Amino acid sequence: MPAGASSSLTGSLSEKRIRTYAARYFDIPIDDIHLQGLTPDASTRTYYRVARANNPTETFIISLYASPFNPQDNSFLDVTRLFEKAELPVPKVIDVAGTDGIILQEDLGDCSLTKWLNEANGAGGDMFRRAIDLIARIQAATNLAYEADSVSSRLAFDADKLMWELNYFFDHFFGSLNQRQFSSQQEEAIKNELQAIASELASRPRTLTHRDYHGMNLMVDGKGRLRIIDHQDARMGPATYDLVPLLVERRLRPADEYWIEENQEYFLRAREAAGMPRIEIKDLRHEFNLMTVQRQLKAIGTFSYQTAVIGRGEVYLKYIAPAVATVLRAINKPGVGDYPALKSVLEDF
Repeated sequence: MPAGASSSLTGSLSEKRIRTYAARYFDIPIDDIHLQGLTPDASTRTYYRVARANNPTETFIISLYASPFNPQDNSFLDVTRLFEKAELPVPKVIDVAGTDGIILQEDLGDCSLTKWLNEANGAGGDMFRRAIDLIARIQAATNLAYEADSVSSRLAFDADKLMWELNYFFDHFFGSLNQRQFSSQQEEAIKNELQAIASELASRPRTLTHRDYHGMNLMVDGKGRLRIIDHQDARMGPATYDLVPLLVERRLRPADEYWIEENQEYFLRAREAAGMPRIEIKDLRHEFNLMTVQRQLKAIGTFSYQTAVIGRGEVYLKYIAPAVATVLRAINKPGVGDYPALKSVLEDF
């Protein structure tokens, strides 16, 4: 249910599907359904805000899938059930119509954590710390995920998955966006280094992760509570996987290093408060730096694809240069590793 702007839906097949479903669910005439299209953030689903003409202030969110689905096999519903059991603040699912490809959800509004922090003018420290607390609480649900046989317990950031993301970066940053050609020797050197990064991260202890934990996937609801969205891709991964995007991703300049270190220390305290095993700060920072390289390269691949292939450069292009700078800063940290081929091509950019 990402925030977005209204769009013209008249006559579209999606509108007809939504109106037909909503009229049936609310038991009102189809013309008494009010719709607002919401722009998804690089999502494969489309979202709509729906209301009844006789009660326009009570709104709901409809997530529309391209095709029908089996509710028992739907990853969003599976992870929602898991997070609810763990008392994590996800939107309430009100109705599921798998044959229509529709999930009706609670409407959390349009105020993302990113928007809230921008409007707080530097006074949002407590809200940001709450976002870190939620990472620790997600990780504390790791055993519950296995006990429930959640889809998230059967997926992991193994070497193949991490390398798939790095290949996505290679194809779209160097290819789609920059049209950069490499010799076979250069390409092999870069990909060998990317594989080394993926292999080391895959060997780290795993915990439950949200998978895309940044300020646009956290909403501040009407009561000022922080809520989690877009959690359907949760899986097992390194302890720093969710912390990295929250601290360093989608920034117009690299985040302050002292601020990052303060929040790393807070994260360790939050983990311990949630009953998680202790991690030494030195080990956390090493993993965080390597995870920053992998996760930021993956994000650069997404930003490049959205810019060069989808044509949404007005949204994503501005994040690429700061992300490259963040990768270079992390990759130059002592002990992270020696990746000369990757460093060289990123420094050229």
